[in-house]
Amino acid sequence: MNEVEKDTIMKFPCQFPIKVMGKVSDDFDIVVGDIVRKHAPELSKNAVKSKLSNAGNYIAVTITIEAKSREQLDDIYLDLTNNDKVLMAL
Repeated sequence: MNEVEKDTIMKFPCQFPIKVMGKVSDDFDIVVGDIVRKHAPELSKNAVKSKLSNAGNYIAVTITIEAKSREQLDDIYLDLTNNDKVLMAL
């Protein structure tokens, strides 16, 4: 076991929800889904849930994946936060 694996409190594989927020656009959930699917190709269509803010200006997309490693999650978050449409990824 390497140092990264020792430092993590998560046990892999595990179900892991990724929440991503951005301004409302016609394709935001598709863009987010494509980014996540690049790292988790087995992602099903029903794994993606979207919710508009009360004022309807922002959208939150939650995607639950079966995370295989901390490195996979790090790569997903890096790609998400590098996308101009993404305001926040949790």
